[in-house]
Amino acid sequence: MTDFSNIGVTGRRGHDGVVETLHRLLAFLQSQRRSVILDEDTAAMLGSPGIRCTPVAELAQHCELVIVVGGDGSLLHVAKHVGDTPVIGVNRGRLGFLTDVLPDELEQRIGEVLAGKYLSEERFLLEVEALRGGGRKTVGRALNDAVLHPGRFSQMISFELFINGQFVHSQESDGLIVATPTGSTAYALSAGGPIMHPQLDALVLAPMHPHSLSSRPLVVDGNSELRIVVAARQELEPQLSCDGQVCHTARAGDEIVVRKHSSCLKLIHPVDYTSYQACRSKLGWGSRLAKSDD
Repeated sequence: MTDFSNIGVTGRRGHDGVVETLHRLLAFLQSQRRSVILDEDTAAMLGSPGIRCTPVAELAQHCELVIVVGGDGSLLHVAKHVGDTPVIGVNRGRLGFLTDVLPDELEQRIGEVLAGKYLSEERFLLEVEALRGGGRKTVGRALNDAVLHPGRFSQMISFELFINGQFVHSQESDGLIVATPTGSTAYALSAGGPIMHPQLDALVLAPMHPHSLSSRPLVVDGNSELRIVVAARQELEPQLSCDGQVCHTARAGDEIVVRKHSSCLKLIHPVDYTSYQACRSKLGWGSRLAKSDD
């Protein structure tokens, strides 16, 4: 069991109640005699409360646990910086697939974690590279998805898809979503993709408004290498986003390579967490049927 003596705390503006919850969390952690480190933006948001702070990219270097207060986007923002340091989220967003501690249960749930009562799991990330004119560079990482899209233009883009070097198809569409199981309940779901259990070793490729009735989401092995080739005569400059943040603007003939990253995100959950319960809660799935009286 990990001794969570040093705890990193981060929160993001834009969600109601974030500041209030951060103050509650800091007070609770200090009552438990834990050393707290804030990222610089959180410290500024709280008015520099006299607690040690560091850039968010360095936060995980100083602690054994990171607590994120906000929505799923807040956790996605932190995910690429934490390395092997476990993360748990307090939900101040809308859905909260990743930030699953309710604010009203903060002291109870975080107290259980500090006492060693929690579930831990790993979620893999994506690494995205761009190839142009013989050059190759890493442009981003993603926990949810990498998305090729037209950017500010509402026009279809053309591209070819290769999986492990094998040609799959050419396509005209509004773009392509490459999602992890974690991201299958995010943007890919709105594009008609399947919901995948988070422990599956798989990727889903969901086309966005394809110009073909036979084009459907495709699920492939998680260790596949995907290569997307932008059409040579593409007049637009499609953009590539990782977890909603634009990381690269493509040109005609560019190649985008997407594969599993070498590291994983370590998520911590309350002891009664299940991914199915999360779907019931966040997606409005039906609960168990009432039993009829004998």
